[in-house]
Amino acid sequence: MTGNRTEKVCVLGDFAVGKTSTVARFVHNEFSDKYLTTVGVKIDIKEVDLGAHGSIKLIMWDIAGTDALDGLQQAYLRGASAYLLIADGTRKETISNALNLHRDVQAIYGKLPFVALVNKSDLDSEWEVGEDETMRSREAGIEWLPCSAKSGENVENAIRSLAATLIGQ
Repeated sequence: MTGNRTEKVCVLGDFAVGKTSTVARFVHNEFSDKYLTTVGVKIDIKEVDLGAHGSIKLIMWDIAGTDALDGLQQAYLRGASAYLLIADGTRKETISNALNLHRDVQAIYGKLPFVALVNKSDLDSEWEVGEDETMRSREAGIEWLPCSAKSGENVENAIRSLAATLIGQ
């Protein structure tokens, strides 16, 4: 299938898990140590070339951090084709909160394609996420991929994989 499509991808996760940094790494290939709280939603766009399968323009909706979807966040999700679920490997409670967000999305919008990332793999000495958290996630149908918005580890590949799913590759 060739063509040029545009798809809305929402970025979900708890406060300070690195959603904005992950999007900045993917869209602009940059990272900043400055923490800026996202208020509402921040939108970025990147076209992804998938070779013979064409290209897809991803409109990345970086939604303010939360552990449960409120009415405004539900409105931001409306029309999304997929989502990124991001947790912070240095704060294990963000995995549970991400599971809650995942359940909320499925209950409201059905089974949308998604990729689950555990960010901050570059901080392995501070890592808190263990087998208990990943086991609960597997039971909920989530396979976490470690990533680092700082180093770029797995960010591009994970989002390109999601883009390929959206284009039907």
